[in-house]
Order: sequence, then structure tokens, then C-alpha cells
Amino acid sequence: MAEKKILRVYLNPDMLDHARNGGFNFVNRIANALEPRGFRIEFRKNSDVERLKSAGRKGYSLFLMDDPIHAKALTMRRSYFYPFWRIEASAKRWEFEVAQTPFDAATIDGAAATDWADKWRKWLFKGEAKAVSRDGPIYVPLQGKLLRQRSFQSTSPVEMLDLTATRFPAHVILAGLHPGEVYSEKERLALDGLRQKHPNLTITTGDMTQALKTCRLVVTQNSSAAFFGYFFHKPAVLFGKIDFHHIASNTHDLGIDDAFTAALGSQPEFDRYLYWFTMMNAIRADAEDCEDQILKTLARRGWQVD
Repeated sequence: MAEKKILRVYLNPDMLDHARNGGFNFVNRIANALEPRGFRIEFRKNSDVERLKSAGRKGYSLFLMDDPIHAKALTMRRSYFYPFWRIEASAKRWEFEVAQTPFDAATIDGAAATDWADKWRKWLFKGEAKAVSRDGPIYVPLQGKLLRQRSFQSTSPVEMLDLTATRFPAHVILAGLHPGEVYSEKERLALDGLRQKHPNLTITTGDMTQALKTCRLVVTQNSSAAFFGYFFHKPAVLFGKIDFHHIASNTHDLGIDDAFTAALGSQPEFDRYLYWFTMMNAIRADAEDCEDQILKTLARRGWQVD
């Protein structure tokens, strides 16, 4: 039996207002794709209660970054920068379709990729990605939950920072706290302890672009700073699983020692990878064929869209 042609999009308050006022472009494109096929689009508040209720409602559900909790639900997430988006069957980025797809640099036109990447470097970083060097610190962008090792991580963030500072005693280790995170007293004390243990460790907040301009290497769990580091042609060591793992050295795959060794000796095809990951494997909300991309993605995820 065909599922009822209703799509409910569950959004946080600000985005919900934008969607209802027609100001959320990607949601507009989803509606433009589905309404001519007989779908009714509803916008709902994104909450635990509403998502649970969605399982018993006829039709389909689309959540913003939250796990699809039933067979008729998918999740959407911005692919690191506008106007690129993904619609996925899991909220875990290392389970995204692109994460499971092999990357072959030889299939990508290098000149076209560099031209594309140069334009985005100029737009995203306002010219800061031009004069870069690799003689500065080892950059360790941190996220949250510094003391806890989660299932997708090979160590806790604090252990990762300790290992990095221990391995490179002759280099400055620049740990960047996330400006949007609130760190606990225990986390602050742990960082202070590492600072006393490692004279080469400096801790700052924010300043990602400046760090990426000069750093030798990005070491992180799965911070988007490592992805943006690709625009600066900076290799990455990942202590966590993520969707942009293909050209990084991941400790899950290589082990910690080999991951550091591999990253320091690597020079991946950064521009070709960025082009492949973004232009060829994400949905561009301002593209002429955006609706076609959306329909193909939904059908590939098992929705009946015709």
C-alpha cells in the first residue's frame, strides 16, 4: 500500500519561522519538488514529543539533524557550508552515503576542481586561504565532552590532546576550544593539568582561520575545522568517525602512531576531494536541478515520490 503523500518537516523555532515565511530556501526546494507530485507539506516544531508522535502519523517525516526514528523518516543536515545539504537515513555523519562511497581522485578534473575550490576559498575565507604556510603549530580543534570517549571516538578528546603534545614536544600544540561550547570545571581543570604537563601546549578559543593558515597538521576527533583545513591544503588526523574521512589519516583504520606518520607524509588531492565531496555528493540548494536531486535522493532512500 502506497504511503500517504504528506511530508512533515520538523524544525527548530528560528528555522520553523523562516520556513513558514518562505525564507528557508532548501525547504522551499523540497516543497517545490514534492507538491507537484501531490504532496502536502507541513512544518512542525522539532521536539522529542513531536518526533515520537511522527511515527504514528501517516506520511513521511524529515528531521533537522536528529536521528530518523522510524522507517518513514529521514534527516537533513547542512553539508558544512551553504548552499549544500544532505538528506540521509541516519543522523550519524559517518553513516552518510558519501562516507560509504569510495573516492577516486583520478575521476575528477583537477583544473575544474581547483577553479571551484579557489572560488570557495575566496568566498569562505575572504582571501585568508591565499598565503598559507605549514611551519606553524599543530592545530587541535576541540569540540565538547572533553573527558568522555564516545562510541565513534578512539580516545577521549583530552587523551587525544595529551597524546599529540607528547608525540610532538618540539612543536607548539595549539588547542582551539569551540566558541559555542560551555566547558565544565572538570574539563577546565583537565586542560590546566595538560598545560602544566606540556610546555608546548597553548589553549585558545576560536581563531580557526588563522590557525589553518599556518598549522602543519590538524588533529581532531571529527571537527569541521579539519574539513575546512582541506581548503588550506592541511592534512588531518582523525580520532573520530566522520563523513569526510577519505583523505584523512584515521586512527580507527591505521592506529594512532601510523595515522600521525601517514598524515605528516601525505599530500592528498585536496581540491579534487572537496569538489567530489561537495559538488558531486551533496544537494546544492541554489542549483537549477535541485528539485531533481532531491527527488532522486528521496527515492534512493526508499520514499515513494511519484
